[in-house]
Formats: sequence, C-alpha cells, structure tokens
Amino acid sequence: MSRLAVVCGGSRGIGGAVALLLAERGCRVVVLSRDQDSARAAMEALPGGDHLSLSCDVSKEQEVQRSFETIQKTCGSVSYLVNAAGINRDSLLLRTPPDLMVSMLHTNLLGSMLTCRAALRSMLRPPGGAIVNIGSVVGLKGNAGQSVYSASKSGLQGFTRSLAKEVASRNVRVNLLLP
Repeated sequence: MSRLAVVCGGSRGIGGAVALLLAERGCRVVVLSRDQDSARAAMEALPGGDHLSLSCDVSKEQEVQRSFETIQKTCGSVSYLVNAAGINRDSLLLRTPPDLMVSMLHTNLLGSMLTCRAALRSMLRPPGGAIVNIGSVVGLKGNAGQSVYSASKSGLQGFTRSLAKEVASRNVRVNLLLP
C-alpha cells in the first residue's frame, strides 16, 4: 500500500512540484488548494492513480478540520504533510492595511499550525511520518517591503523547531525548508 501525502498549496508553484515528485515516487497524493478547479487540474496531471483533490483554505480552522476528516475517511492515515500554501503581498509596513497583515499571518503561519495539528492526529497512531513546512530565507534575513511576510515565515521557523521537539519521541519528523 502506498503512503499518503497531503500537499497544502499543491496546485502550483513549489507545492505543485512537490506533489508531482511524491506521485512519481509512488505516493498517493492529496492536493489541497483554495481553488477546487486548480486542485483538480493539478491532481489529474499527477502520474499514477487514486489521488484526491480538495478545496481548502488553510487559514480557516473549519475547512482544515473538514478536509482532514474527509482525507481520513476516504484515504486513511497521513504519512507525509507538506505545507506549501502561502501568500505574499510586498508592501512597506506603513502602507500595509491590517486586513492584509492578518491574511498573510493566517495563511502562512496559522494555516501550517492548523494543518499540522489535523495531520498529527493520524500520524501518531501508529507513530511515524514526516512534515515539511516551506518557509523562506526572508524569514531569517528580512527584506525591505516584506516585513509582514518575513514575520510570518520567522514564526513558521520557531513553530517548526518546537513542533519537531514535541513529536520526535513519536517518530514524526518535522522540518523547515527555506527556498
């Protein structure tokens, strides 16, 4: 039986490339995207069969819970989770409206927290699995015009390190990539 991989933000960009690689390596892939049509198109382009696509805005707790309940019922336990969903709207802090700040923080940081929590429910029974969060070098170095984005990615780094320590004894690996 192939291992199940959930790729948040799997319809394009880094997430799309990761979904393709996982499918090529024999995983059953669940593509999550805010846009159902994009998720379906990305899923249909994957080699092999029996993949799944779901519409899910990772910044919304109810949608994440519903999506992972569907995944558990239809596909079984999650072996791999990749958090590649993210948004960036470059803007100087003085020109960034609060609703855009909240949107970036909710998608880039809270979204990964929510999906990790949802996926861990199945990864811990039986123990084992891997989570990869996609961060950014900007979270380490900063960049003019990206203070909010940088803050969200810095937070993701701290979250990933702490979560790795929380679940290491249960044979779940948690890592952060900084493209």
